[in-house]
Amino acid sequence: MKKWLSGVTAVVMTSVLLAGCGGAGNTSDNETAGDTGGSAAAPTKLVVSTWGFSEDFFNEEVFGPFEKEHNVDIVVEVGNNAERLNKVRQGTSEVDVIYLSDYYAQQAIDEGLFEFIDRANIPNVNDIYEIAQAPLGENYGPAYTVGQLGIAYNPNLVSIEVSSWSDLWDPAFANNLTMPNITATAGPMVVDAASYAAGKDSFDEEAAFAKLQELSGNIVKFYSQTSEFVNMFAQEEIAGGPIMEMYFKDLQAAVPDAKFVTPSEGGYAVMNTINVVKGTKNKELAEKFINWQLSQEVQTASAKAKVDSPVNTKVELTAEEAEGITYGAELVESLNKLDMEFVNRKAKEWTDRWNREIAR
Repeated sequence: MKKWLSGVTAVVMTSVLLAGCGGAGNTSDNETAGDTGGSAAAPTKLVVSTWGFSEDFFNEEVFGPFEKEHNVDIVVEVGNNAERLNKVRQGTSEVDVIYLSDYYAQQAIDEGLFEFIDRANIPNVNDIYEIAQAPLGENYGPAYTVGQLGIAYNPNLVSIEVSSWSDLWDPAFANNLTMPNITATAGPMVVDAASYAAGKDSFDEEAAFAKLQELSGNIVKFYSQTSEFVNMFAQEEIAGGPIMEMYFKDLQAAVPDAKFVTPSEGGYAVMNTINVVKGTKNKELAEKFINWQLSQEVQTASAKAKVDSPVNTKVELTAEEAEGITYGAELVESLNKLDMEFVNRKAKEWTDRWNREIAR
C-alpha cells in the first residue's frame, strides 16, 4: 500500500527518515546488491510531494510502474501548494521531487529551493509542447500538464452567447456572476483579462482595476475554491464565470446544458510543474521520475482518465477522450501565459488593492 502522508502525519514521519533531502535512499552495506549473501539491493526511498488527488490512478499508473522499474519505494506527501512549499522552506520534510503550480514554483525558485535540472536526464521534455518545456526557465522543471482558464456559463440563465472576456461585463451577467478571489490561482489571470476587456493590447494595471470595479456589484461571491463555484452553479445562484477547464465536467454533471468557452482573446495557461528539491541525494533518480511523468505512456493514461491534460505531443485522443481536457497543439500554444516572476512581485500590492477596491 502506497504511503500517502499529510498534515501532522507527514511531519512526524520525517523524523524517522534519514537526514538530508532524499537521504532515505541510503542503505547499509549488508542491504546492497553486493552483499555476500546475494540479497537484492534495498529499494531507494524517493519522497514525492503532490496534491493528493486521484490517488488510485497515481499509485497504479505513475508510482507503481516507476517503483518496479527502478527499485524505488515512493513515499508521497500531500497537501495544497502553500502547505507543501512551507514544509520545504522550513526543512520539515525530506522531499526529493515536488509538484507545484507555476505560481508557487516561482516562489521556490526565487528562494533558491530547487536544484538545477540536467535536461539530458529528461529526454521526454523534447516531446512536450514548447510552452511546457521551460515555463520558469531552462534550469528548472517542466510543466507536466497545461490546463486553461476560460469561461463556463449556463445558457439557460444568460441571454447572450459568450465568446469574449468582455462578455462578463454584459448586462446578461448582472447579479449572477462569480469571479476567483485574487489569492486564488486564477486571481491574477482575471486581472490580466480585465485589462483586455478594457481594450488594452498590453497589460495596464490601472485600466484592469478600474474595469474590475465596474463588476463588483454583479458578483454573487468571489470564490477561493472551485467547489464553491460548482455548488453555486448547481443551485443556479450564479450563471457562470471564469473557471479552469478541468473542473467543467463537475459543472456539466450538475447542469448538462452548461458551456465552456475559450475566449477570443485566449484562455490562460494553468501550468503545474514538477521540480527537484535543493539538497536531494537522489537528483538523478528524481530526474528519471520527471522523465517518466512526461512519457507518452503516463500522459496518455492521465488524459484518458481525465486526471490531467497532456503535454506530450505524441498523445493521440479521440474527440470523446479529449472532451473536458485541454488538448491539441493549436489550443495549448494559443493560451496566454502570465509572467510569474512579475506576478509574484505584484502579489501583495494587488491583494491589498483588490481588498480595498474590488472585494469591499
